[in-house]
Amino acid sequence: MSKLSAENQFLDLSDYGRSFGRFLAKSLQKTKYTPIHVTFLFGFCGLLSIVSMLSGYYILAGFLLLLKSGIDAADGELARLKKTPSYIGRYLDSIFDILLNFMFLGTIAYITNSHFSLLIAAFFGLQLQGTLYNYYYVILRNNTLGGDATSKVFEINAPKALPGETQRAVNNIFKMYLSLYGVYDRIIYFLDASAYKVKRFPNWFMTILSVYGLGFQLLIMAVFLAMNLIHYILPFFIAMTFPILILVLIRKKMIK
Repeated sequence: MSKLSAENQFLDLSDYGRSFGRFLAKSLQKTKYTPIHVTFLFGFCGLLSIVSMLSGYYILAGFLLLLKSGIDAADGELARLKKTPSYIGRYLDSIFDILLNFMFLGTIAYITNSHFSLLIAAFFGLQLQGTLYNYYYVILRNNTLGGDATSKVFEINAPKALPGETQRAVNNIFKMYLSLYGVYDRIIYFLDASAYKVKRFPNWFMTILSVYGLGFQLLIMAVFLAMNLIHYILPFFIAMTFPILILVLIRKKMIK
């Protein structure tokens, strides 16, 4: 099931793992395994990638990063197939992502003996890039006919618990999610507060923006690891932060 209407579907460079995710979800559809089990599976895959980096198996580490992207796509697909939407699963997925991102970059910083400030700058840039992509993508999904509207443009208050989950659990995991992502959401909103008024972002714009999606970010890491260019990963993600201002300016001047 697509998250966008047919006319708004674009070439998403970060979504290369979707086909594998759908295959895995269909394989698990009639089993006892839940989307949250799949979320834990991609978390475990991410940890295996870190162990591989520390052991010097960079090609294997890169492969596991790509596999993690494919598995990451499966939990949402499985939830849709089983018709068991869950706010706990949704927020847990995002929490795992941000924690793993810090661990990936922290491992790279350790291996390359990089200064802690370089790690923080790279992590901040990585998350800000992903937040910009998600901000525009969720607006597109919410503002177009036939699009998926389960995610909200503005995450301010905990949502009402869905069947099968308690409100207390949803409140607690939402607070954790907000503590990890809130600062990035506020920065992006400050940069482009009026973006939510846009009814449709051009497909070319979304394709360019998709290089900031988590899947593409992990693909870049995997390529650098496979080419034994691990020392360039942190500087690369720092440098990739600056075009954010250009993309926001393009949106404000050309897309209204």
